[in-house]
Amino acid sequence: DARVRGWFLLDSYLPTFFLTGAYLLCIWLGKKFMKDRPPFSLRAHLIVYNLGITLLSLYMLIELILATWEGGYNLQCQNLHSAGEADIRVAEVLWWYYFSKVIEFTDTIFFVLRKKSSQITFLHVYHHATMFNIWWCVLNWIPCGQSFFGPTLNSFIHVLMYSYYGLSVIPSMRKYLWWKKYLTQAQLIQFLLTIVHTLSAAVKPCGFPFGCLMFQSSYMATLVVLFINFYIKTYRKAPARTAIKETPVTTEIKNGFHKDYFAAANGFLNNKKAQ
Repeated sequence: DARVRGWFLLDSYLPTFFLTGAYLLCIWLGKKFMKDRPPFSLRAHLIVYNLGITLLSLYMLIELILATWEGGYNLQCQNLHSAGEADIRVAEVLWWYYFSKVIEFTDTIFFVLRKKSSQITFLHVYHHATMFNIWWCVLNWIPCGQSFFGPTLNSFIHVLMYSYYGLSVIPSMRKYLWWKKYLTQAQLIQFLLTIVHTLSAAVKPCGFPFGCLMFQSSYMATLVVLFINFYIKTYRKAPARTAIKETPVTTEIKNGFHKDYFAAANGFLNNKKAQ
């Protein structure tokens, strides 16, 4: 798309490709480096990082709502060229959305440095690596129009999600963070709504490329399957008989930090029971 020519990182695919390769290499080398070393705490870094992503997501959410409202975007189907300057404004926000995906590689780096290997799942790495590359393609060929919907929903989810992660770093706040399960449910709803919105443009077309609609729907379907699998394993799995009397351990999605808290609580409960 001529409107994004010359924008940072967009004219060539090589930077996106090499940054993704560096991300995967950092995971592999980082695990080896940390193998015989104690984990880093990084509490201050995590608070600043999560606050930063929360504010960036809030900016993208507000700006996308305002830009699409200004351009009179059609919720059911919006083409790439009819909204004039509003399309450029949407494209500028979506560039930040694309760039935020490379910033979010830091999620995994924190896991590596804190030795939270159980959180570096296939779902986690697949989602991070593919989103950055897919959005390079989106920005080059379909940088506005129907592409606005998914990032708008995702920015809203990220405001909630990274707020949760930031608060979970603060020990005094952990007892109030009972809503992690509902974040996962909200993510699933987000993917399903994006699929419905994407297919609506295929059922009643408005000139937006059909192949892009099919690819986006298929990709979102893979996320639905992976997140449902994660949800079942995390929240629906029946506890083993030998562990019935133990306090359940919270499983983290990305960079939540409840395991040690509940382990300590379990020790307290056992002492109380002995009395």
